[in-house]
Amino acid sequence: MNFTQEQKRDAIANNYATIGSNDNSYGCNISGCCNSDEISLNLGYSKKQLNSIPKGADKGLGCGNPTTIASLKKGEMVLDLGSGAGLDCFLASQEVGEKGQVIGVDMTREMIAKARSNKEKNGYVNVDFRLGEIENLPVRDNSIDVIISNCVINLSLDKQRVFNEAFRVLKVGGRLAISDIVLTKQIPSHMITLDSFGACIAGASFIDDLELLLKNSGFKDINITPKTESKKFLKDWSENIENYIVSANIEAVK
Repeated sequence: MNFTQEQKRDAIANNYATIGSNDNSYGCNISGCCNSDEISLNLGYSKKQLNSIPKGADKGLGCGNPTTIASLKKGEMVLDLGSGAGLDCFLASQEVGEKGQVIGVDMTREMIAKARSNKEKNGYVNVDFRLGEIENLPVRDNSIDVIISNCVINLSLDKQRVFNEAFRVLKVGGRLAISDIVLTKQIPSHMITLDSFGACIAGASFIDDLELLLKNSGFKDINITPKTESKKFLKDWSENIENYIVSANIEAVK
């Protein structure tokens, strides 16, 4: 079945709004219902990391741990594309310290409200959450050292625009450190439902296509590394989907 761009966008927004407003909803699987700690441990987060963040910041919505590949330094400016309830922003804030800053951008008011609540209750002063689209970032030019993102860019209906915006806001020498889903084989049409667009499945791209998008935006030193071990947790997302997608680390430099 062919879906309109509006239908796809609504499905994505509604899915994350529901998860953001429901304290008992977690995960990227179709049902959106699992234990967040268990999910995140499988994604590569440590127990120490999960214990260091506010309760409710981890919604189990990733496909990896971008903070492990970002090599963040004290004083850096970090931008999280699709920051959700704030998991990666709070982890990044610990690494960049008081002289650094972390900006989280998310398209859903529910997620932004959850993240801001987590921030205020726990006294984070170097984190700022902004409502906005990753295709139209509410961030000034040449201001960011590192962009992180966790299983969000696959959701975008205009990925070239996302990478163009990422390039715009990064400083020269700034870098991408992204965990996302990539295609290994074309997903059969009968497996593509509206729900699958909001579940980090239907919008995934092949590695070659992502490399071209990054090059078109001006990025250099592009490195996309599939993680075959991710098939273990992808089995929980949808039946047989691990035969078509895999998690990958996506890195590039401006």
